[in-house]
Amino acid sequence: MPLWTDLPPTVLLTGFGPFPGVRRNASASLVKWLSFKARIALPHCRFVAAVLPTEWTRAPSILAELYERHDPVLALHFGVATNMRGFRVETEARNFCRMSPDAAGSLPVLNRVFEDGAPTLPATIAATSIVRHLEAQGYNATLSNDAGGYLCNAVLYHSLAEARDRGGRCKVGFIHVPADAKLRDTVGYAVPGAVEILKVALNALSPAPILTSV
Repeated sequence: MPLWTDLPPTVLLTGFGPFPGVRRNASASLVKWLSFKARIALPHCRFVAAVLPTEWTRAPSILAELYERHDPVLALHFGVATNMRGFRVETEARNFCRMSPDAAGSLPVLNRVFEDGAPTLPATIAATSIVRHLEAQGYNATLSNDAGGYLCNAVLYHSLAEARDRGGRCKVGFIHVPADAKLRDTVGYAVPGAVEILKVALNALSPAPILTSV
């Protein structure tokens, strides 16, 4: 099936709700504003934004429902990380769960995302091109091969597995933003940068480039 048809391709954007130690999650505000700005900057696409509960069981379940309902060509997930600046573009997910309580106070059932899953799954967005483009636009951006052991990593692993099981049509990536970002920082800095990330990610999928150069 071709990626681009007469129907607008759907892009799934997710952030997270609060969790222990983070009462206000900047990624939740980010995806809400990003979906609004992206519809203006990239009108040929349909954008669906969702805030996932930071819970070991519910987040993967809701993610699977979003895939089933919207059949995206791109799933871009956002989460927060401490002691960082700018954007951190993850390159893989590990089959590992840290025994840390989620927002509901629950622990993961296993110390792995999938009991018989691969040790790692590579992100399928153009991560290196995204970082280079962000740097060229004046943003602070880095590559990372460690999405942590909490829900960020688990959701990325689940999303990559979901996309794979659906034939690999959907490309998947995860972006970390600073945990201490304030709303004005999220809107003023992270949202325009995230629009640039979308441009590069979609450019890699579309036969008609969105960007003249990346």
